[in-house]
Amino acid sequence: MLPNAPMTIKVPGKLMIAGEFAVLQPHHELVVMAVDRFVYATIEDHDANRITLNDFGLYDIGWTYADNRLTFSTDDQRTRFVGAAMATALTYLKEKNIHPTPFRLAIKSELDDVSGIKYGLGSSAAVVTSVISAILNKYDDEKAAALLTFKLAAISHVRTQGNGSGADVAASSYGGFLQYASFQAEWLQEQYENTPTITELLKKDWPYLSIKPVKIPSNVYVCIGWTGKPASTSRLVDDILKLKTANQSQFKQFLDDSETAVSNFLQGMTEGDLPLLLQGIKQNRKALATVGENAGVEIETPLLRTLCDIAENMGGAGKPSGAGGGDCGIAFMPSKKQAEEIVHAWEAAGIKPLTIQPFPTGAHIVS
Repeated sequence: MLPNAPMTIKVPGKLMIAGEFAVLQPHHELVVMAVDRFVYATIEDHDANRITLNDFGLYDIGWTYADNRLTFSTDDQRTRFVGAAMATALTYLKEKNIHPTPFRLAIKSELDDVSGIKYGLGSSAAVVTSVISAILNKYDDEKAAALLTFKLAAISHVRTQGNGSGADVAASSYGGFLQYASFQAEWLQEQYENTPTITELLKKDWPYLSIKPVKIPSNVYVCIGWTGKPASTSRLVDDILKLKTANQSQFKQFLDDSETAVSNFLQGMTEGDLPLLLQGIKQNRKALATVGENAGVEIETPLLRTLCDIAENMGGAGKPSGAGGGDCGIAFMPSKKQAEEIVHAWEAAGIKPLTIQPFPTGAHIVS
């Protein structure tokens, strides 16, 4: 690559596999999968600081960085995740005495449908990860290891969103399947506010965080179906977490059930035990449906229920992916033939099969 040539970073989206909601509590694990839909960030030297967000129709927006803050020449609130990510990366570089010359950054996402429909593939997390990775890979000679990219993106995302597990950021940073325990957003917020520099925060022990790559057996086929109804993750999370106060015993039972389900799924993955893997998915489906009923929210919508029932009736297992309430469902099928058959069965039931598969690589340079 020529010294001043544009550099493009490719970042995968994600789908949650098992352990949703429980991962928001300390030491509870979730399995997340990077998928082959991507965000692209292209960075290049320029005579002025500019950013283009193709998906928002925002082109060549000016920006300035001063006093660890980034300001755009627009008040469009859709720039806030990108702005926080840029500020985090540039502040980290400043702490290393690296001062980038003006550059232009352009971001394009293919995580949503061409019609603008959101599938729940972790768009904001992938965008934040792409921004961090692009700036570090261009200006920091040490380049961007997955853990550094993840931590900087997690700091930026939590500062902007205020909550979340960070599992989507992990999938975008590492790729593949991950066994994940969250840093806990409240802990990270507090540490950020009380640690003098980002560099010091990166060096601290993040006591709740755990990221372990895991592999799925080759004889298991992953199928994704979209139910045609985008879900509000933040609203569902808030409603579920209310149960923690309203009925502690029900909430604890959910955490215990989720832990058993995730443990069985992971053991099934690592040992190639397909019946145990499928059992874990079925157990997690039941745990999510029960906690939804107890909290008075619909995690498993009628179409998600149909998606899962079809998977079970055809010899596999299915569950809502992520917060539920719509968006995607995910099924694990024990043969290629059954995976092909479920696609037709879903279509007949009004469920849109998505040509999405696991992707092994996290944020990386493609040109």
